Amino acid sequence: MTPLLVVAVAVAGGLGAVARLVFDGFLRSRIAIAFPIGTTIINVTGSFLLGLVTALALAHGLPTEWRVVLGTGFLGGYTTFSTASYETVRLAQQRRYRAALVNGFGMLVLALLAAGLGLWLGSLF
Repeated sequence: MTPLLVVAVAVAGGLGAVARLVFDGFLRSRIAIAFPIGTTIINVTGSFLLGLVTALALAHGLPTEWRVVLGTGFLGGYTTFSTASYETVRLAQQRRYRAALVNGFGMLVLALLAAGLGLWLGSLF
């Protein structure tokens, strides 16, 4: 691992986090519900994109460094397991158990399906 790769992953991670912040803010301004839909959409789209990037990278021989920068850096900064976990716990603390289950398990299932779809679509090219 070179210093340049570390810097590239850090910059990409920062850009991914900013993209998440902007996209989540956009969603919150458009969708007013008491469910963390923004985090769900972000994690599901991020999982899809990671599957797609991975499949395309493997199929076309994209160098490992690019996979690390895009996958670990940008998409790692864009998606957020910790926020999803926190929001699930907060829903449970508010005694919104059904919403907590949907958020925790529903997001997991959707993210796995999205990653699989991305891998499948990427393998077609």
